Amino acid sequence: MGLVELISVTSLAWIVHRGNGPIFTSKFSFSSLSPSSNSSLQTQTTSLTKSISNPLYSFLPPTQNPNNIVDLISSNLKQHNTHISIAHNDLQGLVPHLGPNEISRVLLRCQSDSSAALTFFNWVKNDLGLEPLTHHYCIIVHILAWSLNFSKATTLLSELVELNRGLDVDVFRSLVVCVDECNWVPVTFDMLVKAYVKAGMVQEGLKAFREMVKLGFVPNVVTLNRLLDGLLKSNCTDECWEIYEEMGRIGIHPNTHTFNILTHVFCKGGDVDKVNDFLEKIEEEGFDPDVVTYNTLIDSYCKKGRLKDAFYLYKIMYRRGVLPDLVSYTALMNGLCKEGKVRQAHQLLHRMVHRGLTPDLMTYNTLICGYSKEGMMHESRSLLLEMVGNRICPDDFTSWILIEGYAKEGRLLSALNLIVELQRFGVSVCRDIFDYLIVALCKENRPYAAKELLERMSQSGHEPKDEIYNELIYSLCTCNFVEEALLLKAEMVCKDMKPNLVAYKALISCLCRLDRSVEGELLMSEMVDCGMNPDIEICRVLVYGLCKERKLDKAESLVGLIAKEFQIYDTECCNALLKVMCEAGDVGKLMELQDRMLKVGFIPNSQTFKYVIHGFCKSKTSEKCMIHGK
Repeated sequence: MGLVELISVTSLAWIVHRGNGPIFTSKFSFSSLSPSSNSSLQTQTTSLTKSISNPLYSFLPPTQNPNNIVDLISSNLKQHNTHISIAHNDLQGLVPHLGPNEISRVLLRCQSDSSAALTFFNWVKNDLGLEPLTHHYCIIVHILAWSLNFSKATTLLSELVELNRGLDVDVFRSLVVCVDECNWVPVTFDMLVKAYVKAGMVQEGLKAFREMVKLGFVPNVVTLNRLLDGLLKSNCTDECWEIYEEMGRIGIHPNTHTFNILTHVFCKGGDVDKVNDFLEKIEEEGFDPDVVTYNTLIDSYCKKGRLKDAFYLYKIMYRRGVLPDLVSYTALMNGLCKEGKVRQAHQLLHRMVHRGLTPDLMTYNTLICGYSKEGMMHESRSLLLEMVGNRICPDDFTSWILIEGYAKEGRLLSALNLIVELQRFGVSVCRDIFDYLIVALCKENRPYAAKELLERMSQSGHEPKDEIYNELIYSLCTCNFVEEALLLKAEMVCKDMKPNLVAYKALISCLCRLDRSVEGELLMSEMVDCGMNPDIEICRVLVYGLCKERKLDKAESLVGLIAKEFQIYDTECCNALLKVMCEAGDVGKLMELQDRMLKVGFIPNSQTFKYVIHGFCKSKTSEKCMIHGK
């Protein structure tokens, strides 16, 4: 074996296993660094600092010596800066020797040139297909933050947080481990807290904040506001007060945004009664409550039904020179509407407009909803027209409230007219509204109106769901419009939809009522082919229908088929046949039918015997009449 071959074999073994250090995965990925919480911050991972060299490498030319890979890549970066060229055989041949230690060393060499460091990091991750370690991410984040490239540093930090989601990796400690190796700025740890909150990992952000305080780092107020907001949205109100107290202990001065978030915390925690004390504390800190503070409190009071307190704050705003805005008025109107005081809410709208504020969609929806719940649909519709006149496009909520209001008042025709009117205004009506109205019309036994609305729904670009088709088929059949129902079923089949059991049952029942039982029997066969077995109701309606039409052979055949194929032994079906035989007075046929039914598995009941006895009596009477006639 030659020298080069020996070195190649040795290098391969080095790549596959490097002592106690991390190894490449099948995708050239590295293990993540997760320093123990008990280890010293100055202790570095052995695999990232210890250089392992083969003594035979010294016999190779410098450009082929794996020990020179860091120098060669660094030189390449200085020459090209924006990219790394591996066209040269010297660098191309050494790429397989690029391990975790070498990646760290190249990054640290680039501390004074963050663009070169980022170029190398992206080359490793994207072009070589390697997965950088947490340690590598931390180094590049420190380099970028030191160079004031906060945007890219934040992006990579967020990426690192996502990569380690659910894993036992302490990103904060990994960042701390790197501070002895490279230049760094404390704001990096603020960025980590924000990255956690942005990713929805609020508890991890809180943990990072606590670690910062333990190590003597002082986060800025913007970071803590972000964390407070995340905790508030996660309903962690106790932790919010913990952070607020910690801010005072470590000397971080809250700002107006801080107090507004804490006001939300008060309201969410149900401690509205303590708000006055808190407002006094805000003023002691040198901050005056702003419009956001008042709006938060007004909205909370209104939701709790404390309108008197809400309007008291509304008056206080004017006294303190804080002008109520659109949010203030909308919250007050919503509170009034909830208590049924819609007229007062409307007056407040006029007052708001008089003071120069323009109502928005939320404001109009609040009033329309209030009027609709009170059954005052004329006023609701007038507000809708006012909205459109002010070039405010109604949304799905507006349409839904109005349609539901008309439906509850039993004014479905007005609701249908509103659909036409909305579409004329260019308002898109959502599928749910069409579905709601179609079902409502069907329940009122107005299937033709529902069918017309179904066609309008399709023209609007909404494909009706199979549930709507089934509902409409049922309604048409209830009103004996079987031809229209069959056409609708055919339309369903063309659209690869299947009628359900209820729809089939309605169709079969309707056909039997109209003396078209044979068609009903064919429909049952179609239903079975679609994978649905008939139930006892379908069996009875078919047998009754065939008996009514005096198609006794078909009825008997159907009874036997149902018993054999679906194990439905309904004595009522058998009795229906016996009743027809009984009326004919043919005792012989009556007894033969009973015997056949017994063999199939039907068990007679009292009604069965009643029909048989009645048949015998009728037969005897007929015989006496015949003899007497002779």
